[in-house]
Amino acid sequence: MTTIQIPDTKIAREATELVRDQTTDLVYDHSRRVYHWASLQGRNRDLSWDPELLYVAAMFHDIGLGEAHHASGRRFEVDGAVAARDFLRGHDVAEDSVRRVWTAIALHTTPGIPEFMEPEIALLTAGVEYDVLGIGYHDISPEQRAEVVALHPRPDFKRRILQSFTDGIAPKPDTTFGNVKADVLAHYVPGFRRGDFVETILNSDWPE
Repeated sequence: MTTIQIPDTKIAREATELVRDQTTDLVYDHSRRVYHWASLQGRNRDLSWDPELLYVAAMFHDIGLGEAHHASGRRFEVDGAVAARDFLRGHDVAEDSVRRVWTAIALHTTPGIPEFMEPEIALLTAGVEYDVLGIGYHDISPEQRAEVVALHPRPDFKRRILQSFTDGIAPKPDTTFGNVKADVLAHYVPGFRRGDFVETILNSDWPE
């Protein structure tokens, strides 16, 4: 058994209600699984973290994919981070805690950095990478995986999450420059041309 409990606090309950209301079942179940995977990986790594902050980060991490954010002009990760920040500030959460949640969400698709930061930041990325990419798949036992998936099923998840990414990012393709979501649009949006770092340097206004 995972014995991972969802935090039973006012903030956690209200975060659940907000995300339930503003996202799809796909994103809701994914976000809840991310919290479980993150917590289990934290246990495996013998880390100490704030369950409430990690839960809020997990629940808000993909809220920026929603239609309300399609015209923001910002990366969806930043939209989610801002939404979580505003939610936590509305509950008078300390600024250092708000910062950790903001950073965890903003960096959750940026590999190679979160793992060296505070546990809440490192573990959100670990949970997302587990659920979406299968990184560390065998770090969690088959029994634990089965228990979490029974609580929050993932039917046809690979196809559906890629469609969700596409729908959330296609309206603002320029936000994919330098990040993994360019791969999504390259696969699923005809005519998409990813930004090229080398071309950007060579074609800048600098004469040399």
